[in-house]
Amino acid sequence: MLIHSNAAGKLDRVVHTKRLTPKGAATRQRIIEGTSVEVRERGAAATTLDDVCARTSTSKSQIFHYFPGGKEELLLAVAAYEADRVLADQEPYLSSLTSWEAWQNWRDLVVRRYRKLGVHCPLGVLITELGRKTPAAQALTGQLLERWQGQLRAGVTAMQTAGQISPSLDADRIAAWLITAVQGGVAVLLSTGKSDHLEAALDTSLALLRAKPELLHVGASQDPT
Repeated sequence: MLIHSNAAGKLDRVVHTKRLTPKGAATRQRIIEGTSVEVRERGAAATTLDDVCARTSTSKSQIFHYFPGGKEELLLAVAAYEADRVLADQEPYLSSLTSWEAWQNWRDLVVRRYRKLGVHCPLGVLITELGRKTPAAQALTGQLLERWQGQLRAGVTAMQTAGQISPSLDADRIAAWLITAVQGGVAVLLSTGKSDHLEAALDTSLALLRAKPELLHVGASQDPT
């Protein structure tokens, strides 16, 4: 059993070697989505299989049919589902970061998303409670960050081509820095329930890129001085 990126670029967890019927796939997805709601409301640790059964109108035998590893396997599938939502919720701007207006809209969308979720960010809770040392959880997190960083890198590159960001900067490292700004702000939000640090991190990052790109020597290929 493993986590992989499917043809649509989404993360998924392989739990069977045989293919599911359309009805089976729909039931499995209903279980995942219902568990996601439970995690948002209760947290991963407090969510029980009985809660999931009640929420999704399924039996424990059905849950173990689709998730033989029980609760841990189900939570990993939910984490993969939530990882896809992290990127989907940043559209339509994440894939079209070709102007400062688009970057500002992306920033606003990210802030609204996490402000709405507050301390109930399901992916953050799931990854924390599943354990970052779990190989499957590590793989999921790594693939999410790889996809996210790739889209931000494309946006930075587009702005460099347009002459809006210094071409001497390493676009991949700038993308990594922006993700760190988001995740750092979200970590504080999960602890305090306030989005102030997330907003400050993103606003400062975009202001530096927009107004003083020459000050950023992150991975620069040469010293501008």
